[in-house]
Amino acid sequence: MMCRHCQKVKSNRPRGLCWSCYYTPGVRAKFPSTSKFARRGVSDFTGQSRQVLQPTDALPGTPEKLAILEERARLGLSLWHPLDATLERMAQKRQAVA
Repeated sequence: MMCRHCQKVKSNRPRGLCWSCYYTPGVRAKFPSTSKFARRGVSDFTGQSRQVLQPTDALPGTPEKLAILEERARLGLSLWHPLDATLERMAQKRQAVA
């Protein structure tokens, strides 16, 4: 099989590319992996198609936050909202109340 990019040299690297094309910056990204082992996680997810409408108060690393991230990924939403809770914001809220 010839290289999928240059069509000049026999492919000898993954993705059907020759050595030169495989290691040329930017070329590898144009050709998705053909390996069945490369297909992991949520299929065909870019996370850029739809934005999250509601921020969450769940702190990073908590089971609640992980469940929210899983749900957002399942729905094909962006994983992060700019107003999602952070440890810094929670500390600021506590200082404002005190």
